[in-house]
Amino acid sequence: MGMFTSINIATTGMSVERLRSDVISNNIANVSTTRTPEGGAFKKSSVIVEPIASAHPTWRMPFVNAEQDNGPGKGVRVKEIVKDTSKGRMVYEPSNPDAIQSGPDKGYVEYPNVNIVNEMVNLISASRAYEANSTVIQGAKDMFSVALEIGRG
Repeated sequence: MGMFTSINIATTGMSVERLRSDVISNNIANVSTTRTPEGGAFKKSSVIVEPIASAHPTWRMPFVNAEQDNGPGKGVRVKEIVKDTSKGRMVYEPSNPDAIQSGPDKGYVEYPNVNIVNEMVNLISASRAYEANSTVIQGAKDMFSVALEIGRG
């Protein structure tokens, strides 16, 4: 592992958590949006994350089966951002211009499938993960500084 590997890995984590925060913030901002350009109520989005695996690791974790592990990896990246297509809550508001005009749901308005409590918990989680990655970077910088001081002495 190189000298800056821990910083590079933590940086990928910070990048993913920043995007997660942006997506969650968008979900919260649209908690009452009943009409979108695509039609219908807003559908919440989620970020899917995957590891960046090392193709040719130079170090193997001890006590791990070599066929199952390909090394410590290189961090994480966003695989995709997906829309949750589940139906939102239905509220009877026949005077609302977005109310359904026919069928068994006549007079009901579909609101977004965003649960504000879950989104706030996810936002706090993303914030804490971002802070943890920032702490890793600061720790690595401190270690480099101490190593340089030892080298000077």
